[in-house]
Amino acid sequence: MHDDLRSAVSADSPRIRDELDRMVRIPSVSAPGYPPAEVRRSAEFVAELMSEAGLDDVHLLEIDGAHPAVYGEKSGPAGAPTVLLYAHHDVQPPGPADQWETSPFIPFVREGRMYGRGSADDKAGIALHLASIRALGNDLPVTIKVFIEGEEEIGSGHLVDFLSTYQELLQPDVIIIADAGNWRIGTPTLTTSLRGLVDCKVTVRTLKYAVHSGSFGGIYPDANIALARVIASLHHDDGSIAIEGLVESDADPLDLSLEELAQQTLPVDGLELMGHGTLTSRLWTRPSISVLAIDSVPISEAINQIVPVASAKVSLRIAPGQNPKEALTALTEHLKAAAPWGASVTVDPGALGSAIDLETTGPVYDAYREGMRLGYGAEPVEAGMGGSIPFVAAFRERYPQATVLLVGVADPTSRYHGPNESVELADIESAAVAQAVAFRELGS
Repeated sequence: MHDDLRSAVSADSPRIRDELDRMVRIPSVSAPGYPPAEVRRSAEFVAELMSEAGLDDVHLLEIDGAHPAVYGEKSGPAGAPTVLLYAHHDVQPPGPADQWETSPFIPFVREGRMYGRGSADDKAGIALHLASIRALGNDLPVTIKVFIEGEEEIGSGHLVDFLSTYQELLQPDVIIIADAGNWRIGTPTLTTSLRGLVDCKVTVRTLKYAVHSGSFGGIYPDANIALARVIASLHHDDGSIAIEGLVESDADPLDLSLEELAQQTLPVDGLELMGHGTLTSRLWTRPSISVLAIDSVPISEAINQIVPVASAKVSLRIAPGQNPKEALTALTEHLKAAAPWGASVTVDPGALGSAIDLETTGPVYDAYREGMRLGYGAEPVEAGMGGSIPFVAAFRERYPQATVLLVGVADPTSRYHGPNESVELADIESAAVAQAVAFRELGS
């Protein structure tokens, strides 16, 4: 049963890999300071691939001030459900070039994995969608609509505008978001929850301007030391979060071991764990805090002065069930209260993103589970995800009647957002078979 789909994807394998290679070669970094023309070139190329895959009405979706998205559709039988497929064609900046084995935008394949910026996040999602559509050819059992965003890596700031402007065009019964990943290589996974995100910039000032550190040192603190104390106050000595009132809960530990986690993250020898609870709870259903950047005097420009001002960007991942506005208020109040020695602390709020819990029962999930069993030859698992995808909430709010699934082909070794990002090519093919089977199950 469904052997024709497996054969179709297998025969399509060279094309899948070639298209992913060509997508990765376009440096579609959406972040400010990078050429927007490359993001547009990426959108135009994705539109070309969608047309070649047999989609109709393929065109760019435009919003003033936004990078373009791409749309295409293909009609199924009358009365069949409409499935909206999401992925994004923009990518993260490459980061330090010397940490990449080759240029981030010149992909290469080694031991079945393709390396390059965007190979996993999320151009593999585009490859997955196109391969699943081609596998069914003209025998499409559902109506397909494809929406490929161009701003996910900068927070999907215009997504609500896109969904408002093109609400009727995109109207779905099912939304399949291919921007998550698998529990392990070859293990099909349905993502059940996402942490939310709030962040801010905290600025500590101790003097109105710099003064000589020899002449005046020992009287007033420098801003760097004061900021360090503010940052240190965010955790207890055991590494657990010190902010009062944040939501946390337990999660299914599955079979994640400390040894496997260490292989995925490569900690230095002797590094201790933070916080409490199972490993999966710490990753999925408990808050975490990271300091993403610090602004002060660079070491190369250091002189003998008492530094008067220093800033840090603080990122707080929030657990499912946490109100993001309340979390930001708690973070802000904690930072201000932590000011040492009477230093001035100001907090500028940043992003707000809701955590997500997905209900994974019903016929749509049954169809996709069956697809995963046949596509991967393995039983699917359900797992949370520690990262945040704020646009999931936007889709749910705009289309509350639609069933949302969060899937993907990245894995814990993919190093997305880091150097040497990669994806397991066999998993793209397995996922394409799974999705094509799911379409057929949904249509029946």
